[in-house]
Amino acid sequence: MAKNTPMLHKLLLSLFFAFVVLTESAPETALISQIPGFTGTLPSKHYSGYVTIDEDHGKKLFYYFVVSEQTPSKDPVVLWLNGGPGCSSFDGFVYEHGPFNFEAGKTQGSLPTLHLNKYSWSKVSNIIYLDSPAGVGFSYSKNTTDYKTGDLKTASDTHTFLLKWFEIYPEFLSNPFFIAGESYAGVYVPTLAYEVMKGISFLNLPQELMPAIKPILNFKGYMVGNGVTDEEFDGNALVPFAHGMGLISDDLFEEVTSECQGNYYNPLADSCESRLAKVDEDLEGLNIYDILEPCYHNTDAREITSGNMRLPASFRKLGETDKPLAVRKRMFGRAWPFRAPVRDGIVPTWPQLLNSNDVPCTDDEVATSWLNNEAVRKAIHAELESVVGSWDLCTDKILFFHDAGSMITYHKNLTSRGFRALIFSGDHDMCVPYTGSQAWTRSVGYKIVDEWRPWTSNGQVAGYTQGYENNLTFLTVKGSGHTVPEYKPQEALDFYSRWLAGKPI
Repeated sequence: MAKNTPMLHKLLLSLFFAFVVLTESAPETALISQIPGFTGTLPSKHYSGYVTIDEDHGKKLFYYFVVSEQTPSKDPVVLWLNGGPGCSSFDGFVYEHGPFNFEAGKTQGSLPTLHLNKYSWSKVSNIIYLDSPAGVGFSYSKNTTDYKTGDLKTASDTHTFLLKWFEIYPEFLSNPFFIAGESYAGVYVPTLAYEVMKGISFLNLPQELMPAIKPILNFKGYMVGNGVTDEEFDGNALVPFAHGMGLISDDLFEEVTSECQGNYYNPLADSCESRLAKVDEDLEGLNIYDILEPCYHNTDAREITSGNMRLPASFRKLGETDKPLAVRKRMFGRAWPFRAPVRDGIVPTWPQLLNSNDVPCTDDEVATSWLNNEAVRKAIHAELESVVGSWDLCTDKILFFHDAGSMITYHKNLTSRGFRALIFSGDHDMCVPYTGSQAWTRSVGYKIVDEWRPWTSNGQVAGYTQGYENNLTFLTVKGSGHTVPEYKPQEALDFYSRWLAGKPI
């Protein structure tokens, strides 16, 4: 034994150094034991970490998983995606339906104070917040060519993530699984749902013909809020919305209707363009994400032009208001621009579009200070800034292409095969107006099985809904802006809970 002692020492030493190297990096996935800024007791378990989706490139997607506070073994598993493209799903975690409320102005040292959110979607579901694609939030790749991506590649990568995630958490594999998101996730959600559907669509084949796509996900449906969907429907939504909301006159509406012949998103005549310019002028000072909320004007407000995309001056006027809620200071960064629907080709991220990191309405101080704190990163198993960079609500790292076309085809394919779909819309959002979502859901051509009616929350009318065959439901949320759970948290939890449970809304 004595002769082997030096060799044994070398082996032990090498194992020790290997352990040190491993512990210096964030673990792939682990239980969260404490949350900096929060002093209470967590009502359910939280997990977070990385899932490697490409070993050769070192491409890793970061997630935060909140276990249901109700019945985790039976409650649905929901994947949540924010839009952009290029925006982190911690937007939803921090400001919308995550387990905590983050109080601006109240701190523990340098950190915001956290308390439990009584309207968290984890009250009724297990929920995964995913930073996608690589380059967004805490997700990254060691091969930066991966930061050139698009709709189809993002859907494929996220599907790979899901397959690997359920291998890590096989105890949730039998739970009903849903995909949800908002804004540009109006593209992310149906394209990913289609990938998932393809992975499970062979279940009726003989075993020997089954593809090697495992595990088999118990996918049931999806939901999209104020989502980008179709160039024509989205592009033509603004003018009817503005008229219906009393923002433009009857005379102007009649003129623009006559001159543009219903084609507002791609004007073919100078007379149409001049009338649309008048519409823009009338709407210029409004808060695009919620017409009910004020806009505070900066002296340097200016119009920004990028190719055939025009942003109104109000995009540079959105600033702090006297309202206490964080949402009132953060209207920028999660939707496609005013009267500029998504077209095939490059989709600029917000920092790229504005060529500036100093936009008044990108004041995400609470989330930024929390997620860039070293103790927080360590607690949630995210890589340090030296590895993955600073956390930003919306990144300029990626070059993103819209290459999936209209989402209407995806919705038809999915719903006709039995997957449930809820399309919800804050009815005072002017960026992705409800008029477009209402029009495209009607255009699918399904028979109405639940006629237009009010739905209620806490004994009050909370919006309106219309149900179609093949489990397609359209729903508005009264008085809400672009990010529904942020503006109307109680109402959002109500319709979310009912829909997941398959109950009437």
